Amino acid sequence: MSEEKLRQDSHLADSLNADASSPNSIIPRLQQALATCSQLIEAGDISKSNELVVELVDFLNPFSVSVVEDASNLELETTAFEILTEIDRFISSPSRNQEVIDALSFELPKVVCKFACASKRCSEIAELIVGHLVSTCSPRDMLSILCAALSSPSETFKIPCYFAPLIGGLTEVIILIQRRQFEQVKTVIPVILGVLKSVSLEADVEDKDTEELFHKAIGLAESIQAVCKKLEQKDKKKLCALLGLFVLQLMALASIAMRRNISSLLSIVLYLSRFLPLCGISYEGLITGPDIDKFKSICGDDRDDDMACFSHVKHGGSLAVIWGYKSNEASMAADEDFEAVKNELQMNQTKRWQAIGMLKHVFSSIDLSWELKTHALDFLFCIMDGGATVEIQNDNMDYYTYMPTLYTALQAIEMVIIYAPNAVLRKKSFDALKKVLADVPSSLRFDILKALIQNNECSSMIAILLDCFKREMLEEHSRSISVTSGVSEAEVKDPPCASFWSAGALELVELVLKPPKGGPPSLPEYSDAVLSALNLYRFVLIRESTGKTNYTGVLSKDMLQKAYNEWLLPLRTLVTGVVAENQNDHDQLASDAICALNPIELVLYRCIELVEDNLKHA
Repeated sequence: MSEEKLRQDSHLADSLNADASSPNSIIPRLQQALATCSQLIEAGDISKSNELVVELVDFLNPFSVSVVEDASNLELETTAFEILTEIDRFISSPSRNQEVIDALSFELPKVVCKFACASKRCSEIAELIVGHLVSTCSPRDMLSILCAALSSPSETFKIPCYFAPLIGGLTEVIILIQRRQFEQVKTVIPVILGVLKSVSLEADVEDKDTEELFHKAIGLAESIQAVCKKLEQKDKKKLCALLGLFVLQLMALASIAMRRNISSLLSIVLYLSRFLPLCGISYEGLITGPDIDKFKSICGDDRDDDMACFSHVKHGGSLAVIWGYKSNEASMAADEDFEAVKNELQMNQTKRWQAIGMLKHVFSSIDLSWELKTHALDFLFCIMDGGATVEIQNDNMDYYTYMPTLYTALQAIEMVIIYAPNAVLRKKSFDALKKVLADVPSSLRFDILKALIQNNECSSMIAILLDCFKREMLEEHSRSISVTSGVSEAEVKDPPCASFWSAGALELVELVLKPPKGGPPSLPEYSDAVLSALNLYRFVLIRESTGKTNYTGVLSKDMLQKAYNEWLLPLRTLVTGVVAENQNDHDQLASDAICALNPIELVLYRCIELVEDNLKHA
């Protein structure tokens, strides 16, 4: 290359790095840079042209940042539109050398999408530019370029309007890929879902850009579906399974992003529901789990890094069915008869338990709205009402295999009870907890309730669960009386249903009154749990002594002495000390502490009296 040409290139670089505060100077300099890049590439000077492209990007970046930071500045919007128009004019020229387009394609998508954030018209022309690059450059190259642009924006550009043209470009690229389609799509999907997850967690209440981004993702799903139709059976099965997982993950992420805009969410749900029958997904298969597990096994195992992006597919599967319950339009879009699904779940206890296990993903999510959780509770009531509950009679069925599922589902419902924003939702979720417990055979219900209490750190929740335990004891006692009608309680050595009337009841009392970590319970923080434990102990003591039974062992001398010396007296010392400590304080906290301890004192002293009386006759 001549010395004259080198001087021109140097002059251009200096020009790009000069003060660019005047919008009027940008377009001429951009035109000059693009023309020089074209000349260098056509002359075969790839190294110099690459340097100039980098300098061009560095030159444009400050403007793109200003566009985002000062979105209401009309002058900046106009400049952004002029920049995009000039780039579009340059690459769309029929006389443009393909080598020039190929060279610019590595940087242009990221650059133009930054300016897309200026306005709707800027976004539209950015899409045109990306679309032109996709249609003229190598599909495999563009797939990598667009994925790289999606994966590495600066913090300033982690916004929907930056990502939308890039996802739109991938929608077109997927159709153009001719070989190894499953592998290519499996590479793209984690990138898309990573973007959507990031955007979803930060979405505003009325964010139309986020909604539009999900419509772009649905467009990508449509492209994958179109590719599926062209493939042979084996490859088609794999890609359909991948599409199914993608759709379910989208269902979950859209529900998170539009958690406060349910009307907009429903339109997204309707679009996504149409893919379910095309992928061979049924409501029953979703809500009981097999469809999701099957698709995961087809696409890869848990050790596959690309599968990590499907972390919310079970949320999405549950939500898809919940929407089918709430909306006839959704069930029609999914080509499902919801009544038939509901009837099957009501009549089949195993499938109902599997459904309860799937719903835990909705109940335990901190990102889903309370409105969606309310819908999930309504769905739970729907499949529980009229359900066929049975005691263990089938020797061929291992009921214990379902206990971990039910246990974690109940823990998830507990979270709704604890954190619900209003009393109505708390009551509804508590009713749901009782419904699920009632669906479990009594011999297993004891183990689940005990585990829930043992693994809980919320005082109010422990109190609620102990009250549930007490109600179970009452019901078990009533059943025992009906079975042994005509026989005095004292003559019945063991009750026919002895799950709750056992030493386990006292173990739970001890768990609260003498925590495993040592010392008496913390007061007033654990006032609710302590009061409930004392009430349970008093109830057991009175019922056993008046009925002249000792199923729980509460009346044995050793147990009476243990309760007296290790539970009740240390607790009395603690309560007396806390009351004395707060009695002279006149602030609200001290007043609240004394109010919380007053009922504990009453029940505690009654328990001490009962134990002392029984010790006299032990």
